[in-house]
Amino acid sequence: MIKNAILKKIHKGIIVSCQALEDEPLYGAEIMAKMAMAAKAGGAVGIRANYPQDIRAIRKAVGLPLIGLYKVQYPDSAVYITPTLKEVEEVVKAGADIVAIDCTKRLKPGNKTTGDFIKEIRDNFTTIILADISTYEEGMEALEAGADMISTTLSGYTPYSPQIEGPDFELVERLAKNAAVPVIAEGRIWTPEEAVKALELGAYAVVVGTAITRPQEITKRFAKAVSRLEEK
Repeated sequence: MIKNAILKKIHKGIIVSCQALEDEPLYGAEIMAKMAMAAKAGGAVGIRANYPQDIRAIRKAVGLPLIGLYKVQYPDSAVYITPTLKEVEEVVKAGADIVAIDCTKRLKPGNKTTGDFIKEIRDNFTTIILADISTYEEGMEALEAGADMISTTLSGYTPYSPQIEGPDFELVERLAKNAAVPVIAEGRIWTPEEAVKALELGAYAVVVGTAITRPQEITKRFAKAVSRLEEK
């Protein structure tokens, strides 16, 4: 799919993040493909997925726009979302329409800045670049560096970004008003009402992950609420 067609398909919709790490109960490409199928059946307009094998399986299972990433930890960097060109290549080859990369101010492996990394991607691939950021400044810097889209994915997950319990609506609204590219709301969105609010504040689309696709975390929220009653 070409860029404009992809953007049209996800506009004002819910993108479901179908991810499970190696130590989680639902880990496995076949399981994530079925999760993506369930998300599509429920009305999702796109899928966000980690690992090349999961992306390939999901690509075969559903025809929705697919945001791909590859979480890898390198010893010389705190960045783990598609941190080098090697991971970008694997995500692209696996069939992702959009590649999500860490565009925080933290240096990538090899001491590369966000600008360095985006240029490197542009020199080698024609993929759509989604900048995962944690602050307004990072979003605008990613835009200036050439990112096609911005997502609030990492707000609250860097030590210098707001440590809040719910979605960072302030960041979504500010970026939506000032960035000349689609802004995706992502991060700690637990309810349909929060998703609607993000869209009302100007988000182009909303990514929901844990609240839909991680049953252990959903269960934990219920169990924690019930345990409070026992303490009274």
